[in-house]
Amino acid sequence: MAWPAGSSNNVSDPVPPSTTIITSPQGHRKAVQSLRTPLSSYGRRVRYCVLEFDDLLDSSSVDARSWDQIARIIQQNYALFAGFVVLHGTDSLAYTSSALSFMLQNLAKPVILTGAQAPMMMLQSDAHDNLLGSLVIAGHFAIPEVCLYFNFKLLRGNRATKVATDDFDGFASPNMLPLATVGSSRTHVRWNLVLRRKTAELRNGEEEKLEVQSELDTAPVACLRVFPGMTAQMVDLFLHTEGLRGLILETFGSGNTPGGPDSPFTRVLADAVSRGIVIVNVSQCLSGSVSSIYAPAMTLQRAGVTFGQDMTTEAALTKLAYLLAQPGAEVEGVAEKMSVDIKGELTERTGTFFEHP
Repeated sequence: MAWPAGSSNNVSDPVPPSTTIITSPQGHRKAVQSLRTPLSSYGRRVRYCVLEFDDLLDSSSVDARSWDQIARIIQQNYALFAGFVVLHGTDSLAYTSSALSFMLQNLAKPVILTGAQAPMMMLQSDAHDNLLGSLVIAGHFAIPEVCLYFNFKLLRGNRATKVATDDFDGFASPNMLPLATVGSSRTHVRWNLVLRRKTAELRNGEEEKLEVQSELDTAPVACLRVFPGMTAQMVDLFLHTEGLRGLILETFGSGNTPGGPDSPFTRVLADAVSRGIVIVNVSQCLSGSVSSIYAPAMTLQRAGVTFGQDMTTEAALTKLAYLLAQPGAEVEGVAEKMSVDIKGELTERTGTFFEHP
């Protein structure tokens, strides 16, 4: 969903104008009738068009090809609209919002993903509020980010994670405040948190063109959750999966795993790093960051494991896939960038957590 930039919102228009949109990577075009929201508290209406994909997927079946399709449709219609709203199932919604945040380069318009915990046809559904809230924000506020809107909160797309299976407050951003919250009459935007357009600055008076990193693929990366009693043999088998290039290791607390510096567990991880597999340490905890404050985490760091700071698993996985897909990507460079903020996905640590007196 999107709304045309500069379109007329005149209430006296007898018939809403139609717009021709591009519906496929091959450039197929389709004329669609535009719709218009009721008057908002800001005295404006949002005019928008609807595009439905021919092949609809359950969100549990979404993959990198789906992300590419969404990104390409946005790119092909970018000049026609001032913003985009993507309706998406909730199961993999945070993965898609994270992936798009890395794939869409030089983004200067809002891209808002939303969904619902209950179908729209049900009497008690959050679908209406989530859809209208997304349209209102996209139609009134120039937030140049990929975002996720749910339950009256606008979250940065690569900071969001699903926290409930059926509660209307189904998504959270544990390590960052919402970009905006919607009330009954006004929307409060935390502009100090909104990303500045570092890569979309004006050049010679013109914005840089929207680019899409289309080679992103999650097939060479994987997630592994540490648990009590996990053996080095299990991890070693996993790390010898054919084609594996990167691993998100979900660790205890602030980044800890079983064993010490010379343990089989640590040796297996160090061996994988020496073979060119990028291993990224993220916490199993909902909030907080990994750090080397405790000996087990320090051992991982010395073994060559990269620290993912306070990234969500969704952001870490899609970021790793994105970096590995870059032309000429080198292991050392990818590992280094996994600890560096590139799209607002993590909080960089500049101070020391603990030091001896």
